[in-house]
Amino acid sequence: MIIDYAAWLNLALRWLHVITGIAWIGASFYFVWLDNSLTAPSAEEKKAGVTGELWAVHGGGFYNPKKYAVAPAHMPKHLHWFMWEAYFTWISGFSLLCLMYYYNANLYLIDPSKMALTPFQAAFIGLSFIFGGWVFYDELCRSAIGRNNKLFGYVWFFAVTAGAYALCHIFSGRGAFIHVGAMLGTVMVANVFRVIIPNQKKVVAALLAGKEPDPRLGAEAKQRSVHNNYMTLPVLLVMISNHYPMLYSVPHNWLVLAGLAAAAWPIRQFFNLKHKGNVNYWYPVTGALGIVIVALFVSAHNGNPVVAAHVGKVSPEEVRLIVRERCSACHSDMPTEAGFTTAPKGIEFDTMPEIKKYAPLIEAQAVDHDTMPLGNATHMTKKERAELGAGLKDLTK
Repeated sequence: MIIDYAAWLNLALRWLHVITGIAWIGASFYFVWLDNSLTAPSAEEKKAGVTGELWAVHGGGFYNPKKYAVAPAHMPKHLHWFMWEAYFTWISGFSLLCLMYYYNANLYLIDPSKMALTPFQAAFIGLSFIFGGWVFYDELCRSAIGRNNKLFGYVWFFAVTAGAYALCHIFSGRGAFIHVGAMLGTVMVANVFRVIIPNQKKVVAALLAGKEPDPRLGAEAKQRSVHNNYMTLPVLLVMISNHYPMLYSVPHNWLVLAGLAAAAWPIRQFFNLKHKGNVNYWYPVTGALGIVIVALFVSAHNGNPVVAAHVGKVSPEEVRLIVRERCSACHSDMPTEAGFTTAPKGIEFDTMPEIKKYAPLIEAQAVDHDTMPLGNATHMTKKERAELGAGLKDLTK
């Protein structure tokens, strides 16, 4: 019996990443909604330090959460800490990054046409961006710029865009996108680990010592929590982007990512304001318009210009030869490419009927774009891509 341990480990980590990510982002969305939905407390509650409360019903039960300006007068016996969701989301995500993009760097991360790197060099550069992003962000928060949320937002957005530009000129498009997401995700979890939870623990320690907690601790933690709230949608976009080569395989792919991230901001802002009772539909309209503009930009720059060049008649036999030499190392009932024991997604190109069946997919990823073969491991030339495109068109007429 043969067990593909790498595939099962990949599945387990991905499953864990999705589960913990839902828990973390769901909690983040809930508490932002809760903060924005609080109503004024009674006079008695206000004397106890409560600044807002909310009545809610869910699952047949009534709930009455309350928020204190700094902390309650006495430490409650049971206190829940929201942190493990964030920690395990990052741990599982980082493990996946190492398993897929560093262990298989030649397939998923390195693009020799951009920069000839060894797997070690690629991993070092990737980790430098991931952890360097946190250092830059944290210093920015602690600077004078960090005290102005609007100015901070602009500076941080352009810094991340600059990082995306650099990564897209170093790595494959897919690898670059995932590193932008990893950089943002690391900033978000570091906010929890380095600021939010430590500040909350200082408040708890002050209460236990009978001292008045410093209100600045809560304000700083709240600022980082709000930052995390606005970074969630771009991170979620990156998490699913590897399924859409139209995003990362086009020229100026860094601009596509920046445009979609910018379009996500007014959508998140709409919901944040809506929770406060301020409904402004111009925000989602602006966000949707931004996505449409990005889609039009992608369409205008879509396709491989070399493929448009005229090629002569390409026979089915020539198509099959190109596919066998360049694609069947992975997409076969017996893959020969290292790291593959079965064909990805069960897609095989061993016979002409199979090639014809998947012709639109082959054309989309190996002809219109150069996302396949992965990392161009089999060295498919631009001329072969053009010939393959012409042959597939004739094959499917």
